[in-house]
Amino acid sequence: MIAETLAGIALVKSAVDGIKSAIGTAKDVSEVAGHIDNLLTGEKQVQQQRAKKSGTSIGDQFGIKSVAQEVIDARLAQEQVNEMRNLVDMRFGPGTWQSIVDERARRIQEAKEAERQARIKAQQEHEEFVEGLKQSALVSLVVAIAAGLLFAAIALLPK
Repeated sequence: MIAETLAGIALVKSAVDGIKSAIGTAKDVSEVAGHIDNLLTGEKQVQQQRAKKSGTSIGDQFGIKSVAQEVIDARLAQEQVNEMRNLVDMRFGPGTWQSIVDERARRIQEAKEAERQARIKAQQEHEEFVEGLKQSALVSLVVAIAAGLLFAAIALLPK
């Protein structure tokens, strides 16, 4: 749990360093987009870890050190996001950060919807395959029974 939170904080810090070093010379937002994505991903990891509280013991979940670390990390991450929001908006104009966040959310939602549609399609294809197998098995059974009856009828004919 602590390692995951530390990874989120480390990602936030490295993204902030990257944005700060590139923001002054960037000609457009795409030059800092990777750092912004890392910043938002790291901040999300910190928030998820804080919400998860998946320690293995009661002390891990409710200990003062654990709780304090989660709260401080979440606030530091949010503080860094706010600072980067101001930097980006000051460099590229008001509302730039919000449009980035909105576009990212839209793309994430589209990806989730595409994944959901793919799962639905795969499930339908699986159901169609199973139905085809059932029909094939039924046809094979009917043919086998008919062939058996035909051979039995032929065997019973007088010679």
